[in-house]
Amino acid sequence: MMLKALFSASRDLSPDQVRKFMEARRPDEYTLLDVRQPAEYKRGHIPGARLIPLPDLSERLTELDPNKPTIVY
Repeated sequence: MMLKALFSASRDLSPDQVRKFMEARRPDEYTLLDVRQPAEYKRGHIPGARLIPLPDLSERLTELDPNKPTIVY
């Protein structure tokens, strides 16, 4: 799977839009992806977020479900 294919249908959402999106769905209906470094994630992250640091993302794409919306921060 190529990185471009996974995120080709992307759009920017405001924090309020993301909050409403998440509130309207069960956690298993989307992926919340934190692409920061492990130390940043450890200091604090959104509950339910999955950590895949940006430098590792292309190698770990198979861990993401392409059939679910992915929210990246």
